[in-house]
Amino acid sequence: MWRDKLSAIGRYLREAGRWLVVACLLGCLCGLLGAGFHKLIELVTELRLAHPWLLLLLPLGGLLILGLYQLCKVSFDAGTNLIITSVSAGGDIPAALAPLIVVGTTLSHLLGASVGREGAALQLGGSVGHNLALAVGMRGESVRTCALCGMAACFSAMFGTPLAATVFVLEVARVGVIRYGALLPCLAASCCAHLVALGLGAEPMRFPVTLPSHLEVLGLGRVAALAALCAGVGILLCLALEEGGHFARKYLPNPYLRVALGGAVMAALVLGLGLYDYAGAGAQVIQRAVEGQAPPWAFAVKLALTALCVAAGFRGGEIVPTLFVGATFGCVAAPLLGMEPSLGAAVGMVALFCAAVNCPLASLLLAAELFTPADLTPFAVAVAVAYVLSGYFSLYSSQTIQFSKVGDHPLK
Repeated sequence: MWRDKLSAIGRYLREAGRWLVVACLLGCLCGLLGAGFHKLIELVTELRLAHPWLLLLLPLGGLLILGLYQLCKVSFDAGTNLIITSVSAGGDIPAALAPLIVVGTTLSHLLGASVGREGAALQLGGSVGHNLALAVGMRGESVRTCALCGMAACFSAMFGTPLAATVFVLEVARVGVIRYGALLPCLAASCCAHLVALGLGAEPMRFPVTLPSHLEVLGLGRVAALAALCAGVGILLCLALEEGGHFARKYLPNPYLRVALGGAVMAALVLGLGLYDYAGAGAQVIQRAVEGQAPPWAFAVKLALTALCVAAGFRGGEIVPTLFVGATFGCVAAPLLGMEPSLGAAVGMVALFCAAVNCPLASLLLAAELFTPADLTPFAVAVAVAYVLSGYFSLYSSQTIQFSKVGDHPLK
């Protein structure tokens, strides 16, 4: 009997070792790709800020992106939802998606579309992991695990949040069901990618903000109230992105007309109204918000412009715009609840992220890595409240929520 147990332990350790090697190699590769992409986005953002007239080319950029997708015979609707579907239920991820999302997101940021970059990170990593696994003869669950490793690695390389990246990719596809067998390889890939990106000079996303070491009951009640408001804004954001896309496809069925007109409207609004801070991801506005400074209308403007650009078809992602909306809304709403604006911005970012993606554990780890607070309790309260009160809305239509958010009965 003991020999059988020792033999089983040996097989188990060999399997774990094999996955560690695969994950570390994949993490290093995705770390290189993610760091390079990170630098590229920084470069084109600086170029756009120095030359605002580039916004005039946004309609042409949209047409070029769409043309490239059609030339490569990849659906223009292929994006993060395709990656989520692949890792949860199986399915192919086109190898061409990786270069297409890099080119598309780079053009979107260069020309000022209101999009983020995490969608590109998830698609790039998922495509690389999936297709490399197939290339070396892996099948079934092993391919899905490699796709998850690639997603976590690229997300970690671009944002510098290895723990949040690991748990996010495990949570996001099927909320309530985590594939713990993928935890070790995803964490290894994420950490390797983070270290590679740091070594190549990719700065992690950090927001130095002074937060209270702890809050009393009244303070936690205020945090909960702010999180409840953020849940409402999160629902509004999800509805705006989803219904905006449906509206655009219904009344502008021609994708070329849709992306060109959307780009023209975005350029006109930014140049005509001087909304330069709202083009691209807007990380500089997030920084000012966590320092306690945000215009009262900033969250609504960013929400509307992001819905416009996503509906038009510009490549990128929705998470950084979600952090923008959360930070600026929290900064403005916090004083109304008797809270410091900087604390409100930090809580707003995390609460709105959780409300939009339904990933409470990843949201809590995101708070730990972005702000390094002495006490995570306020963020835990915010995450719990936002998760429950945001209902079953999501940024990702392919996401499945397995269990009720109140109680433990499965959803039908």
